[in-house]
Amino acid sequence: MSPSEPQAGANASTSVHRILIVDDHPLVRMGLRGLLEAESDLQVCGEAASLAEALGAARKLQPHLVITDLSLGDGNGLELIKRLLAQREGLRVLVCSMHDERLFALRALAAGACGYVGKEQAGRDVVDAVRQCLAGRIWLSSAMAGQALGAAREGRPATDVAAALTDRELAVFELIGRGLRPSQIASQIHLSVKTVETHREKIKKKLNLRTASELIRSAMQWVERDPG
Repeated sequence: MSPSEPQAGANASTSVHRILIVDDHPLVRMGLRGLLEAESDLQVCGEAASLAEALGAARKLQPHLVITDLSLGDGNGLELIKRLLAQREGLRVLVCSMHDERLFALRALAAGACGYVGKEQAGRDVVDAVRQCLAGRIWLSSAMAGQALGAAREGRPATDVAAALTDRELAVFELIGRGLRPSQIASQIHLSVKTVETHREKIKKKLNLRTASELIRSAMQWVERDPG
């Protein structure tokens, strides 16, 4: 896909903020574009469907903020956040994803994102989240912010048992907890079945789980855990 060219005079108005949307679902991109462009000070300068497209578009279009999903056809959003920020210091990146924020919101912030919006709340919250991020602040849902604050007060890591896992291992762990088989996980996050099995073994070792049944039970308990 070809990202939109910068519009003439866009840089002349410092009150207009340029936004790049990254998501591999055209309807999601369309919906976000409609929400953002209803605001006079927000301009969608381009769209991308993959990690590679996003990096190219960000170089070409110089957006003020990137909104990205975590699941992309040729990589994942956590990797994209790190590469975007390495490519251009000061860029703001907001995650908008269907992934469980209990598992991924703090991961996204650790990677350098300025906020995390669940897609189910995007229609209500995305404009506010964009404005908060553009103002240099962090945006999380009230539930997630409360969880993070509680973890900090108690001196425990907010990611709890998954703190030992890498970003990719945590993605696999979540999908195990949602009942997906290795072949389904491989298809969803674009890995080979062998690589998924390797991640499963590493997760078992890190979490001191002896069997596949213990791994599945632990993952299901994690996904079902009450965030409060």
